[in-house]
Amino acid sequence: MLTEKIKNKKIVLASKSPRRQQLLKELGINFEIRTKDTEESFDEGLKREDIPLYLCAHKANAFANEIKEDEILITADTIVWVNDTVLNKPENEEDAYRMLKLLSGQMHEVITAVCIKTVDKSVCFHAVTNVYFKALSDEEIAYYLSNYKPYDKAGAYGIQEWIGYIGIEKIEGSYFNVMGFPVKEVYEALHLF
Repeated sequence: MLTEKIKNKKIVLASKSPRRQQLLKELGINFEIRTKDTEESFDEGLKREDIPLYLCAHKANAFANEIKEDEILITADTIVWVNDTVLNKPENEEDAYRMLKLLSGQMHEVITAVCIKTVDKSVCFHAVTNVYFKALSDEEIAYYLSNYKPYDKAGAYGIQEWIGYIGIEKIEGSYFNVMGFPVKEVYEALHLF
């Protein structure tokens, strides 16, 4: 059992995301939250999974001198990839509207990368989920933005919210990955520590 394997370790989740916090909690793992504001810019030459892999490693490295011997640090980053373009968190309502129009009637990839780091070991990995949206009407997009304000979410939507209920036709891969935390892969990776 994982809880037995890591019982002498302190798990530190370096994320402000309430969704990541909830999903890690559901694994039955005790953890503390430690956050730090880090720049989320990246080289424009990076594509697809290289973007969140770079960003989650960058977030983990921000804590490099602060990790104690008995700690396991977890960082994560999620992007939406559509038409060879990255969609991060929207800057405002207009940007969120643009993103949802871009996703409407199309398949896109949600890519979440996770970095698990200790004093002497670091493992980074990613998961990809294909998400298929129906064609969204302007009214549906406006309703969602007005009532849910998804400005803290990559691609300007949360699968677990109204837009996911009415707009997603199917997914291929992990639902939890689309929420921003590939739980199964995190669980398996923690066994390596």
